[in-house]
Amino acid sequence: MKCIGKYSKLIAMLSLTAMMTTGCGFGSKNVVADYEIENYNTNLYTGDLFASDLCVASGDVNLKGITSAETDTLHSAALFDVDGKKVDFSYQMFDKIYPASTTKLMTALVALENADLSDVVTVSQNADMNSFAADEATCGIQAGDKITLSDLLYGLLLHSGNDNATAIAEYVGGSMDGFAKMMNKEAKKLMATGTHFVNSNGLHNDDHYTTAYDLYLIFNECIKNDDFDKIIKSKSHTAKVTGSSGAVRSITWEPTNFYATGEAEKPDNVTVIGGKTGTTKLAGNCLVLLTEDENNHPYISIVMNADTKPLLYKDMTAIVEAIPEK
Repeated sequence: MKCIGKYSKLIAMLSLTAMMTTGCGFGSKNVVADYEIENYNTNLYTGDLFASDLCVASGDVNLKGITSAETDTLHSAALFDVDGKKVDFSYQMFDKIYPASTTKLMTALVALENADLSDVVTVSQNADMNSFAADEATCGIQAGDKITLSDLLYGLLLHSGNDNATAIAEYVGGSMDGFAKMMNKEAKKLMATGTHFVNSNGLHNDDHYTTAYDLYLIFNECIKNDDFDKIIKSKSHTAKVTGSSGAVRSITWEPTNFYATGEAEKPDNVTVIGGKTGTTKLAGNCLVLLTEDENNHPYISIVMNADTKPLLYKDMTAIVEAIPEK
């Protein structure tokens, strides 16, 4: 009798299992099968991937018209089709490099995202123009000056003032170290994983570095800001500065890139919008540039660590003139 009882229980369990898996018995539905039919072969992930709106490449990308004649005179270079989300050309764009004053792109981005352009900044002794070496570019601000953040940004991006960069860092970040932390936080958010900043101006420090690709990520974010675009498109800017005595003076700044100054012939078939230059002994000559083709499609082009300024613009011209026809 015990054996019969065991067999009866086993048969009952098997029958119940069969009904559940086949959908038979008492009009019940096969929940598992119905779920599989409804959900298999469908995309359950509805979010956007981070890189879906970016130009991405795993290494060097060749482009007709750019040869070793150009790449032999620089360290890194790249051309990015902003609308097409495509890397048209890249050369060693993931190599660690020193950014020099192209650092100021991130300085501007952090300032624009964390402060109001109408804010009035009081210049400290650290940011005084006389606190910098003779060969370090300054905009002419002095300790005790009062100047708007907007004017500081014009001087930062057009004239590449290291004094302006310091004044911005101290105002927005509380100190240079505090601002550098904000810069690195922003770099992390942008997935600029090959970048580390220690200052807002790009004056050399072995622990202050980036890559050409990371500069693309930073600049690509910058040009989404209308105020940033307005600044880099400007042919000049005159700032009103109130000195510690209360006297008001004017300072006019113009772009430093040779396309804007006329010292380099502009590339054919493209419009140069603007960008950022950078030069130190170890960083070489650098330029991050926004251009548009004949159909007003935007491109970001980057040349880092060119041997000389003439070669910087020769190489940059070759790169932007090689933009593929659409």
